[in-house]
Amino acid sequence: MKSIRAEFEEVSKKISIKKDAKEEDWATVCRKFNDDVSRICDATDQEDYTGLFECFDDENKRFFYLVKEDKNLYRMKHKYFFDNLGLK
Repeated sequence: MKSIRAEFEEVSKKISIKKDAKEEDWATVCRKFNDDVSRICDATDQEDYTGLFECFDDENKRFFYLVKEDKNLYRMKHKYFFDNLGLK
């Protein structure tokens, strides 16, 4: 899955791709943020990207990513859900 850094204005709900941002693999981004990511909303007007996610670093600084969601995302979610239950 592909992702790209984004900017998000909470008041106006405006989403834009961050200037000079490069596409990144979403699984790599999740590992970089220790899987501290959550989906905020749909991204209906952003090219191929379908969802906006927020990520938090170790200092709790917030970053936004647009993600091109596909069935691999749902497999990742289920894997981590079952791992957290101790059912590997």
